[in-house]
Amino acid sequence: MAEFVLDGSVALAWYFRDVVNAYAMAVLDHLPGARALVPAVWPLEIGNGVLSGERRGRSTEAQAERWLGYLLGMPITVDARGVADLWGEVLGLARRFGLSAYDAAYLELALRRDLPLATLDRRLQEAAAAAGVAAYRPGRA
Repeated sequence: MAEFVLDGSVALAWYFRDVVNAYAMAVLDHLPGARALVPAVWPLEIGNGVLSGERRGRSTEAQAERWLGYLLGMPITVDARGVADLWGEVLGLARRFGLSAYDAAYLELALRRDLPLATLDRRLQEAAAAAGVAAYRPGRA
């Protein structure tokens, strides 16, 4: 089973269908046969994205609740590594590549687990490439 690190930008593209992204949809299509890993910040990032969408009129609370329930049933595992263990590595990567600490958490997880990264964030894509992290290609083991 393929494993990869899933950035919140990809998952939020599944929810906000007003901007169709072929890569995000390919990741979703292949997810049942794969396992996605996410850093501990992921649920908060997804929650914040959903709330922002509600506040901008892109979705309703009822739509968000349905989608979040759907997301809970997907093969997505939250990494349980403790915050104290991560501060040094995550902040170091954030400084080195000019990322937010949130984005650096995805990069740190991909590096630590030697996994490809699925992201739509251009800066994170560039940092991952510079760090030697492969981009996730849906359908490839």
